Amino acid sequence: MLFGVLNIYKPIGMTSHDVVAALRKKTGIKQIGHTGTLDPFAEGVLPVCVGKATRLIEYFADDKEYLATVQFGNATTTYDIEGEITFASKNKVNEQDILQALKNFEGEIEQLPPIYSAIKVKGKKLYEYARKGEDVKIEPRKIFIEKIELKNFNYETQQAEILIKCSKGTYIRSIANDLGKNLNVGGHLTKLIRTQAGKCRIEDAISLDNIILEKDILNPLEMINLPIINVLEEDLINIKNGVEIKTSKKDMSSLVILVYNNVEICAVGYADSGIVKLKKVFL
Repeated sequence: MLFGVLNIYKPIGMTSHDVVAALRKKTGIKQIGHTGTLDPFAEGVLPVCVGKATRLIEYFADDKEYLATVQFGNATTTYDIEGEITFASKNKVNEQDILQALKNFEGEIEQLPPIYSAIKVKGKKLYEYARKGEDVKIEPRKIFIEKIELKNFNYETQQAEILIKCSKGTYIRSIANDLGKNLNVGGHLTKLIRTQAGKCRIEDAISLDNIILEKDILNPLEMINLPIINVLEEDLINIKNGVEIKTSKKDMSSLVILVYNNVEICAVGYADSGIVKLKKVFL
């Protein structure tokens, strides 16, 4: 059984589920799952886990990086190019206006998710409320913007390219909408490229058509920011049976990855006072 991660370049027009379905058909493997949804109109990095590596997704590094193209001059219902225009302005912004406004998005901020999103409120997805024209209260969520930089701006077309490095759960569409609102001209997203997801970078991403499974699959160990404990061969029987094991690292008190042969993940556990209690076993 293959056990690892594929760094897929998702094309525009496909959903993240479409990518998973295509890989299942291509490989014949059913146990495949992505690590975080990328909107259909967006493109770029989509890490996909194969085999039992799907059970490790919650432990992966979850920071993201995007290159977003924002159009100033109008806002839309979906905060992107696919929505209907809700506000328009003939006023123009300049580069200094944008640079000043971007400072409001640095660090930890509260963000209001788009009404056209899959977040659930009272058992229904927000976009279901939106499509029916129903009112629903959307609660703001705390996110963290590590870096937000203006990479390019065309004054005549009023389009800006902005690089955003952020925490999991950040909606780039909301940033485009809020930025336009802050500048009093409206704004929406016209293009989005995810350039990084965790440890996967865009320069290493591979298209679905060019995937060679055995060659391109990555060790999940490279994606996880947890302490590593190397185990001995005699520990493997206990691990396989779900029995806690001893470790020489008695000062450790945290989630850990158990590894044998230096690279092969055999379990995730919780280390405390020299004992590792197992949470998930992969043998």
